[in-house]
Amino acid sequence: MNVPLVLTDFLDRAVDLYGEKPAIIDDERVLTYNELNSRVNQLSRGLQALGIEKGDKVAYLAPNTTEMLEGFYGVFQVGAIMTPLNTRLKPTDYQFILEHSESKALFVDEELFPLVENVLPLLPNLKHVFVHGNEQDGGRAYEPWLKTFSDEAFERTELEEDDIASLLYTSGTTGDPKGVLLSHRSNYLHAMSSMHHLRVSDQDTLLHVLPMFHVNGWGSPFYYTANGATQVMLRKTDPSLILDKIKKHGVSILHMAPTVLNMVIEAFEEEKPEIEQDVRVVIAGSAPPPAFVRKVEEGIGWKFIQVYGMTEISPLITTSELRSMDLDLPSEERYRLKAKAGYAMIGSKVKVFDELGDEVPHDGKAIGEIVTRTNGVMEGYYKNPEATNAAIREGWLYTGDMAVVDEGGNIEIVDRKKDVIISGGENISSIEVEATLYEHPSILEAAVVSKPDEKWGESPHAVVVLREGELLTEDELIAFCREKLAHFKAPKSVSFIDELPKTASGKIQKVVIRKSFWKDKNRLVN
Repeated sequence: MNVPLVLTDFLDRAVDLYGEKPAIIDDERVLTYNELNSRVNQLSRGLQALGIEKGDKVAYLAPNTTEMLEGFYGVFQVGAIMTPLNTRLKPTDYQFILEHSESKALFVDEELFPLVENVLPLLPNLKHVFVHGNEQDGGRAYEPWLKTFSDEAFERTELEEDDIASLLYTSGTTGDPKGVLLSHRSNYLHAMSSMHHLRVSDQDTLLHVLPMFHVNGWGSPFYYTANGATQVMLRKTDPSLILDKIKKHGVSILHMAPTVLNMVIEAFEEEKPEIEQDVRVVIAGSAPPPAFVRKVEEGIGWKFIQVYGMTEISPLITTSELRSMDLDLPSEERYRLKAKAGYAMIGSKVKVFDELGDEVPHDGKAIGEIVTRTNGVMEGYYKNPEATNAAIREGWLYTGDMAVVDEGGNIEIVDRKKDVIISGGENISSIEVEATLYEHPSILEAAVVSKPDEKWGESPHAVVVLREGELLTEDELIAFCREKLAHFKAPKSVSFIDELPKTASGKIQKVVIRKSFWKDKNRLVN
């Protein structure tokens, strides 16, 4: 008899094998896997009492906390769909996502409640709001509510592996975010592959640096739980705090964006902490130069692992972990390989196709688009069949990332087909920013492109044409955008020109604009 691949299996395994082992360290709060399981059962009973049923969406707006992690399994047990929200959005973004997802319940951290309190009255279908912390006007306190329910084993809703487990919203080339539907099977098989390639074991202690709303922090609530690893929570990304927790709790592995790692390196060089255990750091996002890899491995003595993926594929499909034939290469060659996106993980077929749909030669020169067939491919974009059909064609998911392949089969990303800007690990839709710019009465035309940024890898840069007779400063325009957008989406710099380059049909040539900023530097892409 086939056993369905469902994510609740992972916590079951941890409870059976590691019940009295620390599962979560959240500041001074420590929970064993047995205690975590008890809270999960209480949450499931609470959701059931609210009328949450199989297929309902339950949204979470929280940093990396105990409540966020237990939410995944508590939601899964009732057959509901976990919908984590980016903690860096504007109230209007939350209104759109909560409406579009048809979320029936929202669990929100007390510190983040001000981001949604004004839009809650505008969401009649959102029936229940709970606050991780003190009760708020419009939100019940979570902990007192949770304690009213039994922690005995919960009678779960029957799940099939093709049932949807999570709905994650990601920025694309249109202004509104798209909802990515991932099944239990997709998340499960991705976890099985990733835990192998990252060598996850019960001896690991993970520090949750990458936010769990980012494809569940690259699946960390799943494969670290399945292996009985200890998971240390981190509410905010502070490099000194990260180093302190690594030392205090014996952290052995971290997932983070390269910009965060760069800040951690700077703090490490200044503070010089004595960290005795082996540490490996998993990076996805902007492709680093080989010198950066050397700085990690020789400068601070950590193992560097570059991976590649996207929300639509659960998300990881390649790794740069050195293979046996690469171990004896000169150090510079090894670091160069580690800086690439790498080769396919188990369970994923990854190719680079040219415009005709043929695989490019493995010569390190021919450029094509990365495509993949993998167990982790999404079920589709929620309520958006057109975007789904555009992304998945003839069984291949088209990533929009342009790359070359070397003789050893290692993929190296060289550009992005889409106009998404990746700043500090966050996707920013240039079209969304342009729409905001056009709201200013002084602007005639506008284009937003990426520009190199030492701290964030790249940042949004606005190139605008003013209406005749109008005057506007860079600071004024940036301030205007920050009033209407999340600050990380607002342009960090502005150029004023007389005319934007256009094609014969009148389309603005962003590629021409972008090249003027990147001509002396290879663009960092994810």
